[in-house]
Amino acid sequence: MTDRTIPASTHPRGGLYYEDFEVGARLRHRLTRTVTQMDNMLFSNLTLNPQPLHIDAHFCATETEWGRPLMNSLFTLGLMIGISVNDTTVGTTIGNLGMTETRFPAPLFEGDTISVTTEIAAKRESRSRPDAGIVEFVHRAYKQDGTLVAECRRQGLMRKRPPGEA
Repeated sequence: MTDRTIPASTHPRGGLYYEDFEVGARLRHRLTRTVTQMDNMLFSNLTLNPQPLHIDAHFCATETEWGRPLMNSLFTLGLMIGISVNDTTVGTTIGNLGMTETRFPAPLFEGDTISVTTEIAAKRESRSRPDAGIVEFVHRAYKQDGTLVAECRRQGLMRKRPPGEA
């Protein structure tokens, strides 16, 4: 698959309208992020997740195959989708409709840096809203050595370009 450039949006916040998405296009997002122990601790505690696999270094060192805490997978999922927002949907999403086929094929640890790609897998006009369409995104997150650490298919309800805008 070749990377393609999606046209710039006219939305003031930079998001793309439904018409701007081309099925088969793949974006390499500009933002990257090194994940930290603080990210893991805060997210796990904010979501009331007491899993020692994420927050207890001694447990991980003595009782797991990893030897150190794993990044919370829901943090990884949120970060992956969040990284995609500036280049795709900021200001133009009406709402998320769902996420499917979510998987975490390799572990992510404190100190890893992730980068993200988004592929436009499908799109169709909304049957109930003439001002919107549904876009299906496939987000993939990789750590610094190229290992795929997260992937999901997400459906978003996207605004169409307002009448009169080119």
